[in-house]
Amino acid sequence: MMRALWLCLGCLMLALGVIGAFLPVMPTTIFLILAVACFSRSSPRLEKWLLDSPTYGPSLRAWREQGAVSRKGKAYACVGMAAGYLLFYWSAHPSLALAVGVGIFFLASAAYVVSRPSPKIDGSASTRPGE
Repeated sequence: MMRALWLCLGCLMLALGVIGAFLPVMPTTIFLILAVACFSRSSPRLEKWLLDSPTYGPSLRAWREQGAVSRKGKAYACVGMAAGYLLFYWSAHPSLALAVGVGIFFLASAAYVVSRPSPKIDGSASTRPGE
């Protein structure tokens, strides 16, 4: 029963990651990281498929093995969060309290991403696009 639940959750995370690959305001990699975690509890075949992906595999392995995010990934994440905040501010016209609260959330998220180490180059973690 739990294995089926993890499999369904992994498929949902994978679907959200695929959607994020096409929508600029939605993240991709975080959903794929979650999908790999779910598949590790339910489907070793799907877990291996994601980890061996030529596009996302290196960044997923770098996260799993080293807790690392590439410099390019950090830059894209920060630019994406800044663009997301500006879009939120422009379209929602939030109150000052909400704007500050959301801003603090984005700053804390960006600080976390930037504080992650960069991958060590050892063949299992590279800095290819999509990281």
